[in-house]
Amino acid sequence: MFQLIWNGLFVGSFYALVALGYSMVYGIIKLLNFAHGDLYMLGSFLAFVILGGVTGLFGLGSIPILLLVLLITMLLTGGIGVMIERVAYRPLRTSPRLAALITAVGVSFTLEYSVRQVFGASPLVFPIRLAGTPIDVFGARITMPQLVLMLVAALLMFFLQRYVMHSREGRAMRAIALDQKASLLMGVNVNRVISRTFFIGSALAGAAGVMAAAYYGTIDFLMGFVIGLKAFTAAVIGGIGNLYGAMLGGLVLGLLESFGTQWLGGQWRDVFAFGFLILFLVFKPTGILGERVVERV
Repeated sequence: MFQLIWNGLFVGSFYALVALGYSMVYGIIKLLNFAHGDLYMLGSFLAFVILGGVTGLFGLGSIPILLLVLLITMLLTGGIGVMIERVAYRPLRTSPRLAALITAVGVSFTLEYSVRQVFGASPLVFPIRLAGTPIDVFGARITMPQLVLMLVAALLMFFLQRYVMHSREGRAMRAIALDQKASLLMGVNVNRVISRTFFIGSALAGAAGVMAAAYYGTIDFLMGFVIGLKAFTAAVIGGIGNLYGAMLGGLVLGLLESFGTQWLGGQWRDVFAFGFLILFLVFKPTGILGERVVERV
């Protein structure tokens, strides 16, 4: 039982990091950025390239090097996210939502197959593979890399929460989410705040990609597709547009997958997760922490 809970929380922490980007972007500009999962993939490939250039530093230990690469990758993926927003989404901000949604799908395919052209279609072995001796805790086998990765994920989510809820820039984000036009009239630089939102969300997705690559040991150009859908599912379950909901939804989805795999078998894991999403959309479409919003005319 404890092993299933631990496995679910570990996987759920990755889902939560990616789901936060979905929720932040949707909460502010009501865009379902389906290219967000591919920034997770892009983060793992950027880390792969960076690690190839710093092999001489591996003597310092795998975890310190990984944390350094994690920071660099977050900055790079954040910058790419800002560029995507500026080139692909900002010109369509006043267009029908369907146009922006189709563009997001196009950006997703562009990222995936650009990486495929550069690195090939075959999976690549990540230069660092985190492994450790399992420790038995209440019947669950836990390794030190798992603890470190979960701690990093928890710290990133904590700092994001503090930033959004207790900073001037965070107040601007929440104001735009409530009323973009009124925020503009009150002197808020809407374009800058939206760019900052894309930067933070993309950086978190890139961080999740690096951590997943270091833990599982392989990367490929389609690895962001499924986790993008899973992160979207987590955001919907928790209440899309709600940061706490994204965190909770990621952990809930991880636990559901863990127990579903145990009960039904690994081949039914995705069926179980997306089936649960359908049930949520039918019986509680606003999610666990989401609120029903009335459209103003």
